Amino acid sequence: MISKNTICLWYDGTALDAAKFYAETFPDSTVGAVLRAPGDYPAGKQGDVLTVEFTVMGIPCLGLNGGSAFKHNEAFSFQVATDDQAETDRLWNAIVGNGGQESACGWCKDKWGLSWQITPRVLTAAITDPDRAAAKRAFDAMMGMRKIDIAAIEAALKR
Repeated sequence: MISKNTICLWYDGTALDAAKFYAETFPDSTVGAVLRAPGDYPAGKQGDVLTVEFTVMGIPCLGLNGGSAFKHNEAFSFQVATDDQAETDRLWNAIVGNGGQESACGWCKDKWGLSWQITPRVLTAAITDPDRAAAKRAFDAMMGMRKIDIAAIEAALKR
């Protein structure tokens, strides 16, 4: 991967598993080079997977098996714009159904603790609607959701 800017994500020995899951789940995602440690290091031994190059929806990433010192948190998330309820459901269910957990307003975490915002384009359009009263109704509807329900957002716009 020759990229001027790459997102480096810290894992506790599971970078390759995470990269494979992302490549199987998200379009335009791949697993690239896997670097095995040339010697022992604090979080592993010579020959263990040290880094994994991968892309998530075209975004270059590097998974680093750095050990247990650092955990993912909501300060970083991938925001995925979905086109319809089927795509929203498929991605949400893949993340949550693979050991992840639901959160609020379209957010969820994968089993590695990485946060994802599964955000239908309809929601983004609704909360930026020039009719501020309609935008507020859509926003208020979203605030009560976990996975975004497009039909409920559209209904809130029309009230």
